[in-house]
Amino acid sequence: MALPLTAAHRRSVVIAFTTVLILCYFMTIGREDNYAFSKTLSAQWSIPEDSVVVLDVKQTNETPSQLSSLSKSKPSPSFGNVTSQVSAPPRRANATLVMLARNTDLNGVISSVEQLEARFNRKFNYPWVFLNDEPFTTDFKRRVSVLTDADVSFGLIPRENWVQPDWIDEPRAQEGRNKLVRQGVIYGGNVSYRNMCRFNSGYFFRHELLTPYKWYWRVEPDVRYYCDLDYDPFRFMEEHDKVYGFTIAMPEWEPTIPSLWSTVKDFIAEHPQYVSPDNSMDFLSDNAGDSYNMCHFWSNFEIADMDFWRSEAYTKFFEYLENTGGFYYERWGDAPVHSIAAALFTRKDQIHFFKDIGYKHAEFAHCPQGKLWREGHCSCDPNDNFDFAQNSCLRHFMRLQD
Repeated sequence: MALPLTAAHRRSVVIAFTTVLILCYFMTIGREDNYAFSKTLSAQWSIPEDSVVVLDVKQTNETPSQLSSLSKSKPSPSFGNVTSQVSAPPRRANATLVMLARNTDLNGVISSVEQLEARFNRKFNYPWVFLNDEPFTTDFKRRVSVLTDADVSFGLIPRENWVQPDWIDEPRAQEGRNKLVRQGVIYGGNVSYRNMCRFNSGYFFRHELLTPYKWYWRVEPDVRYYCDLDYDPFRFMEEHDKVYGFTIAMPEWEPTIPSLWSTVKDFIAEHPQYVSPDNSMDFLSDNAGDSYNMCHFWSNFEIADMDFWRSEAYTKFFEYLENTGGFYYERWGDAPVHSIAAALFTRKDQIHFFKDIGYKHAEFAHCPQGKLWREGHCSCDPNDNFDFAQNSCLRHFMRLQD
């Protein structure tokens, strides 16, 4: 038989029930607070996928390959004593990749862009500029633009910067072309090739699509890039006060430039103020400038400062050459023109040999050697290397360092 509840019993039941309700309430609040605190902590330490963790690393004067290995050995962020912060991607130089191409070069353009994107630009996202003396087709632009996430611009070369000037004596120019054809010189009879050489010598850096930029990397259709490049060569050039960078040096065909050196000597006699006291004449000449040894940096690969080409010294130099008509009466190439100017008007330490960039154009290749070949994951044969071939001019450049 159930016992009747007294008033005391009823009070005890109410108190117990109320206590249980209060405990349940605070337990619920605690879980929510812990969850909120956990979300806050997680948000503070999460890093967006398109951001990088920047550590407090001081600037160094290491070589590009050393800088690359240093970046690979940086500690990863942790909850210990390393202070981490979320920042934008590394600063880029004011630079672009530039290619002169025609619509018929499409397959070669695709090949070159694919390689350079995979080996370098996918990490740095530098913009591309493509130039043509005729409008690019819609198909060309569509198929090239899809190869990169970087900005891509397509430009038309102004007619006056491309075609043979009206003041050129065409019968004389034709006679010069015929002479080179008889000598079996490549592009000896080709006017378009001369247009290209003149444009690259004096006008490409003035194109409206390139005037916003300081630095450029010249890229050609149908070339090979053999190695990974994990540092920014533009930043390297900028931070080490470089002006001109190359991978291959070779002699020019003497029949194409018979009067070029005498014209150069006339210019520097009239304008000695433009010649650097610490120049690279020993790269160009084996007798202190009396004659030209034909050595030049092969300009189908260039990483250089367009402000140098825009300078007073180079502007005056190009105008002097232009007024002789040598681009058409002979077959002056942009390679010797650029090389002579860089060698004479800059300090010798401002010209840089990119020995870690594997590159091939036609049958001539530069393949990095030893540790650089291994670290760059290079696909080239180290024995397929023009650096110290009998007719390479690299030894002339290296002696500048002695």
